Amino acid sequence: MRIGVLISGRGSNLQALIEAAAKPDYPAEIALVIANQPEAAGLQRAEAIGIPTQVIDHRLFPSRVGFEAAVTDALCTAGCELVCLAGFMRVLTGDFVARWTDRLINIHPSLLPAFPGLHTHAEALATGVRITGATVHFVREQVDQGPIIGQAAVPVHDDDTADTLAARVLEAEHALYPHCVRLVADGRATVSGHRVRIAEADTRQSALLNPPLADGRS
Repeated sequence: MRIGVLISGRGSNLQALIEAAAKPDYPAEIALVIANQPEAAGLQRAEAIGIPTQVIDHRLFPSRVGFEAAVTDALCTAGCELVCLAGFMRVLTGDFVARWTDRLINIHPSLLPAFPGLHTHAEALATGVRITGATVHFVREQVDQGPIIGQAAVPVHDDDTADTLAARVLEAEHALYPHCVRLVADGRATVSGHRVRIAEADTRQSALLNPPLADGRS
């Protein structure tokens, strides 16, 4: 499956996808990386190994509709079948989401539906939860909502700060995102109503999983 990755910054989850796609048995390849920020460091990660990149600066468009039309054109030209948001800091319109329904996924640094939006780690600490984590989900028009493909649980330590917690959650993200992309690319993750059904041996992905997530059975 040809995938397009949308980024705005450093691209650490992009790097995790790059490393996964380099494995011979991985069922997806990165066809294009798009950044809405010309200075996004993640562009260099892709360019270093010859992955096509494109900058589509949202500030050059008078409306979100024009920006998103350019993004869609680039993705379609590259033959992308799945779009992965990886630190893409733009809220997408309903039209764009509808255009890519069930072919657009996102990773969020909390166990959704808990702590959507920004400042997730500070909120987790403030509320005193003992477990947080990361979620990969199909995108819907509402921010940080949509059928959940997989989640990874991360314990909250008594001495955690927002930064230390964020670092541990990010490590879990790097295992979770490639795993969930594999499920989609293999055709094992399908949307049924508001839920994602995982075929065969990976049905336990509907529960919280602790990284590493190499095969979904640990």
